[in-house]
Amino acid sequence: MNLMWNKRESPLRIEKRFEFEEYSKISNFMEKIEKLCKEKGIYPNISFGKNFVSLSIFLQGKEISSKENDFSKDIDKYYSEN
Repeated sequence: MNLMWNKRESPLRIEKRFEFEEYSKISNFMEKIEKLCKEKGIYPNISFGKNFVSLSIFLQGKEISSKENDFSKDIDKYYSEN
């Protein structure tokens, strides 16, 4: 399991892939992310398949802001609950 978000350039973003054993857990995870996006006003690029969800959060500045950092930590927390 990847514990860290990966920072990427061009465009500046952080990314992470989350692995799941059951598709039903992906649905639950995505519902939590949807609510979090509406609460925080951050809308990452999301892709998913049979056993994974990948997220890319595009940064507003040159470094991750506290808002973006908190958002990524909330997502990690939701994943650990699965």
